Amino acid sequence: MDQLTAEDPSHIGAYRLIARLGAGGMGLVYLGRSEGGRTVAVKVVQAEHAGHPEFRRRFAREVAAARRVGGDWTAAVLDADPEATIPWVATQYIPGPDLTSVVARDHGPLPEHSARVLANRLALALRAVHDAGLIHRDLKPSNVLVTVDGPRVIDFGIARAMDSLGGDSLHTRTGMLIGSPGFMSPEQVRGLELTPASDVFCLGAVLVYATTGRLLFGATDTGLNAHLFRIAEEEPDLAGVPESLVGLVRACLEKDPARRPTPHEIAERTATDRTEEWLPGSVLAQLGRHAARLLDYAPTEAARTPHAVDPVRPPSDPRVDLAEAVPSPPAYAPTAPAGFVPAQGFGPPTPAPTGTPSTPYPVADAPAVPRSVRRRYVTVAVLAQFAVLFAASAFNEALSDILRDLGLDVVGPLLGVYAVAYGALLLLGGHLADALGPRRVTVIALTGFMAACALAGLAAGSGVLLTARGLQGAFAALLTSASLSLVTGGLGDPRERGRAFGLWATIAGGSSAVTLLGAGPLVEALAWRWALYAGVPLAGLALIVALTLPADGPHRTRLDVPGLLLGSAGVVALTFGLTLDVLGDDPRGWASPLTLGPCLLGVVLFVFWQDRADSQLAPSLVRDPGRVGGFLALVLAGVGVLAGTWAVIWHLQAVVGLSRVAIGSALLPLLAATALGALVAAPVLVRRLPTRVPVAAGLVIAALGTVLQARVGLDDGYSDVLPGLLLTGFGMGLGLAPLLVEVAGVAVPGHAGRSAVAVTLPQHLGDVTASALAVTAFSAVGSGDEDWASHTQHAHDIALWWATGALLLAALLAGTTLRTTPTNAVR
Repeated sequence: MDQLTAEDPSHIGAYRLIARLGAGGMGLVYLGRSEGGRTVAVKVVQAEHAGHPEFRRRFAREVAAARRVGGDWTAAVLDADPEATIPWVATQYIPGPDLTSVVARDHGPLPEHSARVLANRLALALRAVHDAGLIHRDLKPSNVLVTVDGPRVIDFGIARAMDSLGGDSLHTRTGMLIGSPGFMSPEQVRGLELTPASDVFCLGAVLVYATTGRLLFGATDTGLNAHLFRIAEEEPDLAGVPESLVGLVRACLEKDPARRPTPHEIAERTATDRTEEWLPGSVLAQLGRHAARLLDYAPTEAARTPHAVDPVRPPSDPRVDLAEAVPSPPAYAPTAPAGFVPAQGFGPPTPAPTGTPSTPYPVADAPAVPRSVRRRYVTVAVLAQFAVLFAASAFNEALSDILRDLGLDVVGPLLGVYAVAYGALLLLGGHLADALGPRRVTVIALTGFMAACALAGLAAGSGVLLTARGLQGAFAALLTSASLSLVTGGLGDPRERGRAFGLWATIAGGSSAVTLLGAGPLVEALAWRWALYAGVPLAGLALIVALTLPADGPHRTRLDVPGLLLGSAGVVALTFGLTLDVLGDDPRGWASPLTLGPCLLGVVLFVFWQDRADSQLAPSLVRDPGRVGGFLALVLAGVGVLAGTWAVIWHLQAVVGLSRVAIGSALLPLLAATALGALVAAPVLVRRLPTRVPVAAGLVIAALGTVLQARVGLDDGYSDVLPGLLLTGFGMGLGLAPLLVEVAGVAVPGHAGRSAVAVTLPQHLGDVTASALAVTAFSAVGSGDEDWASHTQHAHDIALWWATGALLLAALLAGTTLRTTPTNAVR
């Protein structure tokens, strides 16, 4: 307790203030007494928060819910005035130190019996909180008070009101995380909506601290970024936890919330018949001294400023000049309901970790990312993706004219150099975004990509053209990963991320329609050089938007050069192996050692790097079965989508006889159906069902669409293709949008680029695999005496059945490995 200052009010509501108990992110906490002599803890909201109407509404609702919390192991809410000039809430005062003081300062770790009682009482407290429809959201040692008859949980429920703050305040819907970093669940770190299972994870972290005296994921001297990454990705170190509690604590700390026990199950597993005191004698003696000090405490009369008490209003009036009397809280936050850390490195610097274990990360408040900036993040990512796809399509459309005019015969190298250069720098793009800042790398990559497109248009020979294509692939790789990291790092709200990745999925799924409509007329109406120049204004538009973004934040990670080289070598080997069938007129086939060798070497190198390097892709693609399944499902889905789309294009061109521009128009329903699935259906279903359900269902629907397309014959026209096209597009959007969100995850600070690579890499592998399958399909048919239409139709059938198999296998992987809980299972 601290003496009141001259700026503190003397009364709040019907309570006379005696002392200061602490301060936190929401406001100040006072010790007060009612006229009847009851001692209470009065929490006063900061004046800046009180000015938000939505915060007031949420605060009133949460206080009303907190009043309903029963049980013996919580601090009851006794009184509140959400309508006061400065809202406040009074709770039962618990005469005891917090668990941090007991463990870190006075007595050290608790013995096994005390820890078992602690687990039991905390579980009962959480059950009472959850039964009232609340989630604690910030269970930590400083929110657990130690008393003679057992622990008490404080500050439950009220922290949720902070979610509603807008503008420059901190709230989860704009990429900020609510919680105390040393005691946060993986879903809190990733910015996902929380369920009661998140409190169970925090309970496990509290038990580790209570029995060992250390934070769950080790010392804090490695920095906030590394600590949050370990919470999200690594397994906990339970050394020192009593053997009888290790199994329970490990279950509480499961990464998958669905696998954690409920508070009721924890209470049953920790019930004890022992009747002796639950605390060691030294702790009980301290509690007695604490109670005596409280009885003897005599507050001094601080000198009051003239405006501290309004003489017109009675002292019991809750509106006693608190707007002026309540100062800004200090950085020290012993009982703060929430600590705030940015979900990604955008914003002002974060202080280095200091202090005692009770405040392992005293992070300064940082402004939330404004909505207009978040929209520009998405705009840059979508424009960059479209520019890359359009430039690639324009080159393919113009390829025959380029070869004719320049007298070249280098089809294989022109196609292969782009794919290999893209694969070589794809990982580097994400890592550079983390090391240098996503905005900076995006601007550099856009500038380089524009220059490469201009160089391609100016080419007069094979040497310049090959160089331009290699540079295009290299800068496209940097651009794709860096621009997407703006989304993975800048958008913390699941709904916003879902919409952003829905747009991404729509662009990827409907790229054939849009690029054919744009690139086809350019090649037909203008010279091929102008088609290659088209990438310059498209990338320039993205560059203009990127330059308006705020400067990159301070979060930086070092480049793991050996691991990066090893991983990139694996991707290059895999890409080279998959493109061998495209590099010449004499395909070597999938069984050739020259094809299988690089592919297998690439897989081995990449997995070796992922399993051992300090700087892995985020989320981990080796140690997390869910991420492995999602990653592979995304590769297979990319194969199915691209192979299926190309098969339809072959049919419309060779059998139906449509021009390339007409094919682009014919594919517009595919684009519309994809947008409907990704932007309308997927967001609704993901909020109500486990992620695996809409993903698997969407991929199965897309596979049914490819089955319908495979039944189209030589005598069938566009009207026969359309039903399967619509079904494929809708399923593609429904499945891919949440799958992209799941594979990317929500980046912990400094790892947004790696999370972006977790999306762009499987997309690349799916593209090169589909390309190899396309060549294999044509070579497998053989020409014989068939006309071109029949030959193409047979290849069309083979490609569609392969696409169907890839989509069904992707659905199986997604359905068996992805999350089992919806994003907003509990509101």
